[in-house]
Amino acid sequence: METVYIESTIISYLVSRPSRDIIVAARQELTRQWWDHFKPSYECVISQVVLDEIAAGNPELAALRMARVEDLTILAVDPACVALASQYLGRGLVPDAEVRDALHIALAVIGKADYLLTWNCKHIANAHVVPQLRKFTESQGHELPHICTPEEL
Repeated sequence: METVYIESTIISYLVSRPSRDIIVAARQELTRQWWDHFKPSYECVISQVVLDEIAAGNPELAALRMARVEDLTILAVDPACVALASQYLGRGLVPDAEVRDALHIALAVIGKADYLLTWNCKHIANAHVVPQLRKFTESQGHELPHICTPEEL
């Protein structure tokens, strides 16, 4: 069974209140459809970084987010993940202010996920960033998972 690292934005879109913004509303619906119909076909994993992010904010929504991930495997943030994330940051592949984004990528890499599922198209699922991430990750002896949105997967 293929493994999917589920980044925080997926859980946020899954339980957020319906948006009036048509693009956000479409992403919310695509996320719900993926979760309900396709998630069972994959081994889905998260990390403590995801748990920290989804536990923040509105307590009612945080509780809903936490409930949706109760059955998922939690990957450890080990020294190899921290080191790889630091390299992504140090080489400017991920902006310095986005430490958690670098950790999400590193966790998916070190955890050997087949996919990294995200709606973060600014720092993670970005067509300009992914080739650079792939090249560097491979130079370090690792494989970058396919980074995609629920619409693609």
